[in-house]
Amino acid sequence: MEDYERLLDRAREQVPPEVFESKRFEIPKAAIFVEGNRTIIKNFKDIAQVLNRDPQHLLKYLMRELATSGVIEAQRTVFQGKFTSKSLDELISRYTKTYVLCSECGKPDTHIEKQGRFQYLVCEACGAKASIKIIQ
Repeated sequence: MEDYERLLDRAREQVPPEVFESKRFEIPKAAIFVEGNRTIIKNFKDIAQVLNRDPQHLLKYLMRELATSGVIEAQRTVFQGKFTSKSLDELISRYTKTYVLCSECGKPDTHIEKQGRFQYLVCEACGAKASIKIIQ
């Protein structure tokens, strides 16, 4: 039994400390406004930062899903076309489930690794590694 306790302590030392924190992960809602035939997300960079993802990666995903073009300007993103905040929030939520949250433990402590022609979502909390679809 003593060996088990020692091994358990050693294993816990090797796990990053943020795994034991129980802070709540919340995706910010898209602060949008429509200007003519363009939709602008004012807090786009903030959303990407909370998700811990490259804003270009998130932009590519949203452009593909919305079937439109878009560009990042400072903190905001401008899309061609009129879109509701509900539809954008739903797409950001889907992006988060696919490209941010670990499929094993559900934690957002992940990063994307490219190996050859494949991309993987690697969890820093539990060590899981799952292949993900490359956004083209």
